[in-house]
Amino acid sequence: MPPRISPPSKAIASILRCKRPVRIQRHYATILPAASHEQITKSSPPIARYPTTQPPSYKPPEFRKSQLLRQYASLIRTTPLMLLFQHNNLRSTEWVGIRRELATALRKVDEARVAAGYPAENVGEGIKIQIIQTGILASALRIVDFYKPESAPPALDPTDPATPSMTIPSFNPDGSNLTHVLSKAAHAATSKKNHPLDPLLSGPLALLTFPAVSPQHLKAALSILSPVPGQFPAPTRRANPGWHDLAVQTGLQKLLLLGARVEGKVFDVERTKWVGSIEGGLEGLRGQLVAMLQGVGAGVTNTLEIAGKSLYFTVEGRRIMLEDKAKGVSGEKVEEPKA
Repeated sequence: MPPRISPPSKAIASILRCKRPVRIQRHYATILPAASHEQITKSSPPIARYPTTQPPSYKPPEFRKSQLLRQYASLIRTTPLMLLFQHNNLRSTEWVGIRRELATALRKVDEARVAAGYPAENVGEGIKIQIIQTGILASALRIVDFYKPESAPPALDPTDPATPSMTIPSFNPDGSNLTHVLSKAAHAATSKKNHPLDPLLSGPLALLTFPAVSPQHLKAALSILSPVPGQFPAPTRRANPGWHDLAVQTGLQKLLLLGARVEGKVFDVERTKWVGSIEGGLEGLRGQLVAMLQGVGAGVTNTLEIAGKSLYFTVEGRRIMLEDKAKGVSGEKVEEPKA
C-alpha cells in the first residue's frame, strides 16, 4: 500500500503558485593589458625583519628586564653619586615615612643654601630612593664600566623616531655592528667580567641616587637613613617629630648602608661617610684646596728666598774677609820699623 502524502498547506501552496522572474547573472569578458616580461620576472622587495626605529637586539626589547637594563644603564651614566642600601621586607607604610622624612631633610638643605647666598639649584628634588633588581643592576654596571665600543657612535641616534629614515645607517641582520646596551657585542664583552661592587650586589637592595656630588645633601641623607652620633646626628624630637614615628623607626632598622659609587669609583662605608663629613660642601673643599696650593707656593718661595739669601751672605762674608786680609797685608808693607 503506497504511503499517504498529506496535501500541502495553504501557505506552501501560495508560495508554489507565485512565479517570480529568475535573474541571470551575466559575465562579460574584459581585455587586460599583457604583463611585461620585467614585471613577471621581477620579485617583490623582501620584507624587513626589523623596523628602522628598532635595531636587532641580543635581548628582546619587549621584555621588562630589557627595559630595566636600559633604565639602570642610563641612571648609572647620569648619576655621579649613588648609595647602596640593603632592605629587609620593608612595608609600604615604612617606605612612605622614610621617603617623607628624607624629602623634608633635603628640602631644608636647599633652603639653607639659598639663605646663605648660593643659587637655587634644588638638588634635593632630584635625590630619589628606589628598590632595584640586583642582577639587572649588576649587568648594567658591567656594561657601563667595562664596555667601551671601538667604533664611535653615529651623530644621529637610529632608534630615535625623529631621525630621518634616509640618514639611518644600515645594520647587519644579526646585529653584529651595533653597540647599544642590548646588543650582542655588549653582552659578549661583559658576560665574563667581575665588577668591584659584585660583593655587595646580593640580596634585596635599594639605591639612593644624587644628581650631583653634594656633601651637604649626603650628610642630611645619612642623618636620616643611617645616623651616627657625633658625625651624622639624628634629628631631635622637637626639631623633627615625624622621624621618631614607629613606622619610620621600624623601617630604618631594616636598612643597612653597604657602600657607594662616587664619580665611577667604589667607596666603602667609611669613605662614604668621609665624603658626607666635608665641611662646607664642595665650596669648602675648593677653599681648602686653594689654601693648600697657596701654602705650597709660599713654602716654595720661602725656600728659594732662603737659598738665595744664604748664598748672598756667604759671598758677602767672603768678600769682607778678603778685603780685611788685603788691608792687613798693605798696612804691614807701608809701616817701617823705627830705629
